[in-house]
Amino acid sequence: MKTISSILLMLVCLCTSALAETTTKKVVLQGCVTDAIDGQPVVGASIYFPQLKQGTVTNANGQYILKDLPAVKTTIQVTYVGHLTIIQTIDLRHTEQCNFVLQENNAMLKEVVVTGLTGSTRADRSPAPISVVGPRTIQATSSTNIIDAVAHQPGVSQITTGGGISKPVIRGLGYNRIVTVNDGIRQEGQQWGDEHGIEVDAQTVHSVEILKGPATLMYGSDAMAGVLVLHETPVMPQGTMALNVGSEYQTNNRLFDYTVDFAGNQNGWVWNWRWSDKDASEYKNKVDGRVPGSQFHERAVTGMLGTNRSWGYSHLKLSYYHLKPGLVEGERDEDTGLLEPSEAFQKIDHYKAVLDNSFLIGDGSLKAVVGYQQNRRREFEEADELGLDFRLHTVNYDVHYLKSTDSDWQYAAGISGMWQYSENLGEEYLIPSYRLFDVGAFASLTRQFDRLTLSGGLRYDIRRLHSYEQEDDGELRFTDFTRNFSGLTGSVGAIYNITPRLNMRLNLSKGFRAPNLSELGSNGEHEGTFRYELGNSQLSPEHSWQLDLGIDYSSEIFSTQLSLFANHISNYIFLERLLSTTQDNLYQYRQGTARLLGFEAMVDIHPVEVLHFENTFSYVNARQLDQPEENRWLPFTPAPRWNSDLRYDIIRDGRTLTNTFVSIGLECYLRQDHAHTAYGTETATPSYTLLNLTAGTDIRWHNRTVASVYLSGTNLTDRAYQSHLSRLKYADGPGICNMGRSFGIKLLIPVTFK
Repeated sequence: MKTISSILLMLVCLCTSALAETTTKKVVLQGCVTDAIDGQPVVGASIYFPQLKQGTVTNANGQYILKDLPAVKTTIQVTYVGHLTIIQTIDLRHTEQCNFVLQENNAMLKEVVVTGLTGSTRADRSPAPISVVGPRTIQATSSTNIIDAVAHQPGVSQITTGGGISKPVIRGLGYNRIVTVNDGIRQEGQQWGDEHGIEVDAQTVHSVEILKGPATLMYGSDAMAGVLVLHETPVMPQGTMALNVGSEYQTNNRLFDYTVDFAGNQNGWVWNWRWSDKDASEYKNKVDGRVPGSQFHERAVTGMLGTNRSWGYSHLKLSYYHLKPGLVEGERDEDTGLLEPSEAFQKIDHYKAVLDNSFLIGDGSLKAVVGYQQNRRREFEEADELGLDFRLHTVNYDVHYLKSTDSDWQYAAGISGMWQYSENLGEEYLIPSYRLFDVGAFASLTRQFDRLTLSGGLRYDIRRLHSYEQEDDGELRFTDFTRNFSGLTGSVGAIYNITPRLNMRLNLSKGFRAPNLSELGSNGEHEGTFRYELGNSQLSPEHSWQLDLGIDYSSEIFSTQLSLFANHISNYIFLERLLSTTQDNLYQYRQGTARLLGFEAMVDIHPVEVLHFENTFSYVNARQLDQPEENRWLPFTPAPRWNSDLRYDIIRDGRTLTNTFVSIGLECYLRQDHAHTAYGTETATPSYTLLNLTAGTDIRWHNRTVASVYLSGTNLTDRAYQSHLSRLKYADGPGICNMGRSFGIKLLIPVTFK
């Protein structure tokens, strides 16, 4: 704790020094947004400064005004549904008036500002592969959690346990190889556990950035596969308040949720408070009927209170997340073959407090974030029979400075890390209690030429982990051991604009991941996973080298992207089944050398303004080197997937109905016979195709959106299938199928007032 106190003290000193040096000059920016075709004002267009976290929307005359802005050079983003996003650098020291003309959306690749790297930059200027899921896509997607909502993106999949628990997979890698960032810090729970999802209320997520490949330069160990950055809703324009109400119903599992949000901005004081509640019963399919134990109940309250000033911003974020999912045990009646009722369940509580600060200093900014999280996970065999009980305390810290000397140079440097303490409070045990300390320092540099962008950086991480000895009924269950890990990581890349429509990207990155405590020290039955796990305290850290090559082309009626990757991982850690005469379903963590090859391809055809035909294909070939046939393929490798979506915009800009669309989609999963078959660890999975339908519209009244309605139908043919990444595939007997046909309706009602 002395080390943590020193870091927090240094954080306070840096923030105080930065605040003393920042300017207090305030400026005003105003202008008008019009449509390129008819010159008419665009009502409700979003004007947003990602680095400043300030923005507004245009009024009934297409006009906007932003007051109390800092006099700095920064990036502005102008967006409106059905139109191309405008992104440009603006110098607020010399600009008071700025008008924008929006072009109709076509098949050209979408421009967007991303902040998940070392600062705000355009995605089309990043050598590393990044994709962004916008708010309209999240709103229109029928899902049961936030990972489920983004798992259809190219290169992204999910490991599922029933309908309520999902874990992200990026290019064939998941678990502790992916970092999820929420509220400005990495989300820390029990992510090593199969039956444990991401403790985030999906209603609070405005957009998602997906960084594919090693992102350890910014986030340190555990970001070997990539990062999911979950962005909250931007703060309200100054002088406004909004009450947002939403609700959703899904027929298959009778899911019903509602959310209420109140946000505002008065004289630079900003707030945003939300209450969400979600309840779902057991899902069903035509083979298994209702699946006992797949029900869940979710409740969350989140809040933000802070200030936005000419020197930057300071936001305090508080949240509490509660999830009570059932545990699918998969036992069947010997006579009927039907699934037997399950009384087992979990209780997961996640508390979080984050102080997020950004101080403007000249042409740069100092980002200073500190957060505390407490995650408690309890497993019950019955209502009054507590088994496993874990409590995890985490302190996160991040201090980095981002400097833009002009429009061509950008560099960043800083430190980040965390401290953890885990406790065993239950009567059953899986992993020992432990302490962990992690710290890393990094620096990066980007240079923008006329048609070429170069970027690179280095990071060095140190992690110390200590496991405590523990006895169970007088017998030694866990041994006392200490492990120290360190790793040097980095990346170097370039993007070249061959023509204004054709770009090529190349990036080489080195990743690092220290083994987690489950891999090092587990010794117990992992409820809900159908296995008994043994750790290996001698595991070495994983190291990877990944090469990414990308090319994209855009025209008025056609766009395409191709992203290829090759990833080599030494000391790859995986779980393998062992043959045992004393213990059923015994598994132990092993190591080997892994090689992953694959690609994501996208083709979007846009013959007319109102029609889009988009196709994506994702493929991963993940294998261990120098292994026999049954050990060759890595477990939980997603099947090759082709997604096809035909979207027709019925009304683009109407008086009563607007942004009205209908979309029909196919999800085609090819046969996955690259299974880790040693000792029955995995089996091959046949191919299957799912048919989906989505429709939505905004409803206007007096030039204001008063409601948004979305209708959805998933798995319309009621196909019975087992995903290769579903853990219920390995329940007793033939396994359990995924969810069958479901229809959904979602209603969002915004009320904005001054």
